[in-house]
Amino acid sequence: MSEGELMMIVAAAREIADGETVFVGMRRPMLAFALAQRLHAPSAVGLYENGIVRQRPTTPVARTMGDPRMTAGATWVGGMATVMGLLAQGHVDLGLLGAGQVDRFGNLNSSYIGDYARPERRLPGSGGSSDITSLAKRCVVLLPHQPQRLVEAVDYLTAPGHGSGSGWRDGVGLPATSAGTTVVVTDLAVLRADAEGELWLTALHAGATVEAVQAATGWPLKISDALRQSAAPTEEECAALAALRQG
Repeated sequence: MSEGELMMIVAAAREIADGETVFVGMRRPMLAFALAQRLHAPSAVGLYENGIVRQRPTTPVARTMGDPRMTAGATWVGGMATVMGLLAQGHVDLGLLGAGQVDRFGNLNSSYIGDYARPERRLPGSGGSSDITSLAKRCVVLLPHQPQRLVEAVDYLTAPGHGSGSGWRDGVGLPATSAGTTVVVTDLAVLRADAEGELWLTALHAGATVEAVQAATGWPLKISDALRQSAAPTEEECAALAALRQG
């Protein structure tokens, strides 16, 4: 694991508060959630799209929901309707997701790159992300910081962030209890949505510069007046993540 990916997972884990109910996406989100559970959020509860509810991480941590380890020690093994029902009823505090692309207003693309009729590449698909960004109280998105991933406008709207900006979510009828994409964590930085739904640069990881982040971002990035340096991963965080990966 690169230093940037380590920082991405640690920074995302720090966004999870103890006691929260988290709808967890695959791969990096699963690592970030397991790390938070292991260290500072032991009472956080994880919901997974295949109907599993867990209060403790698997060891080693599963990277996909179809891993047989996901059922061992699970709090509840139900079906997709079970966890989607909890989401629809407003019980999910945080959606923790990956994406192929994210744009300046936090919209996600996990479906197609290029023109819909003749896409250059097909991505894994929604996997419930549209429901999660529409209904969870807030969402944190993890992805590598590359110009083809952080774009002015997504090639395909898989999951809504803030659409075209201020008032868009209200205009399309999304619930006021759901804030959409509030934080994007990359291997270079942390971006946070303002009141208009636009993502601003609020933190730089060690070794990253404003210039490097802007060069890897597909829109003119606004910089927070309170721009800070991300705290480096602690020895405890590194050791816990290593233990989760190795078992």
